[in-house]
Amino acid sequence: MQTLSTLNLPVYQTRCGLARTRVKIAAGGPLTVGFLGGSITDGRVPYNWPEPVTAWLVERFPGVRIVVENAAIGATGSELAVFHAEPHIIAHDCDLVLVEYAVNDGGEPPVKRMRTREGLLRKLLAGTGRDVLLVYTFGQDMYADMIAGRVPPSVADFETLGAYYGISSVWMGLHALEEVKAGRMRWEEWLPDGVHPQFRGSFSYGTAVTTWLAQALATDLPALPVGAALPAPLDAGHWGDAYALPFEQITTTGPWHVRRWPSLKWLDQVLETAAPGAGLRFEFDGRGVTLGFDFGRNASEFRWRIDGGDWQISNRDRPDWAGPEGWYRLSTLADDLPAGHHTCELEVIHGNAANCSGTTCRLGLVGVIV
Repeated sequence: MQTLSTLNLPVYQTRCGLARTRVKIAAGGPLTVGFLGGSITDGRVPYNWPEPVTAWLVERFPGVRIVVENAAIGATGSELAVFHAEPHIIAHDCDLVLVEYAVNDGGEPPVKRMRTREGLLRKLLAGTGRDVLLVYTFGQDMYADMIAGRVPPSVADFETLGAYYGISSVWMGLHALEEVKAGRMRWEEWLPDGVHPQFRGSFSYGTAVTTWLAQALATDLPALPVGAALPAPLDAGHWGDAYALPFEQITTTGPWHVRRWPSLKWLDQVLETAAPGAGLRFEFDGRGVTLGFDFGRNASEFRWRIDGGDWQISNRDRPDWAGPEGWYRLSTLADDLPAGHHTCELEVIHGNAANCSGTTCRLGLVGVIV
């Protein structure tokens, strides 16, 4: 495929075709397209890049019913997507899934983000699988590398997985940077805050994707390996077998209750308390555990221990942009325990974290890492 890059770096890496997507289009649909990512991809922003991609599909294939499952969640990465993809992408039988986590995974340790990303990709490709496309946006901390012609580490790690599993990629952020360098777009039209594109920047991202889609759909390319054809994992510690522990398996002490949760779209229920000293306990079989909260300045801290060990105290940062609540945030307690049966205990505390203004604890996910 012809690259649009003016640097010695590829905007497009074509490693496979869109076999399932082509079959669905030829049959007249429906074609279900899924999106996974952070706030750059979030469907609640009416001009984010999935919108021009959707509009292009609808215009290009007027006789095909296009169904969109945008499951992107702001301020989240592939760590949450490992659990989130199953009910909101896989369960909807998406035919084509576009995965965007190059920015939000950037601050994670490389080993962890490689494990969560590989686990996510293996889940998407399991069974009969689906078409998958990796897409990379831009954060300001990537600028120095990209302007010097280097691939930022978060993108390079994704490319390692893409090359190994045969997944194609579109570097939307590089396409947009080249538009700025060519004088076709002003920086302030793209990224006034260094991360979140405005309408023109999102259109640039979308154009990069649709340019690749047009060529891939018109070309008979090899199908993406799925199911039994998947290669052995790059890292045996990937999160591909991670699962959510039901609330029914959690024992509580103190005034906890389960409630339907309307404030975060992707949380069905939360286990909630606002009482310091309230505790919970659960058992799990695996090598690690991660907890998902409705988090913000009003959220409590907590202390925890596994298998009766020393108590550890959480001390989560609370950026200025974080509100009182509404951030679906994960805290990984362990990822390297001996494989087997374990017990986790947690107790709510107020804590001394900066900007901690409450004691509310809303637990939405207990994720077990196998």
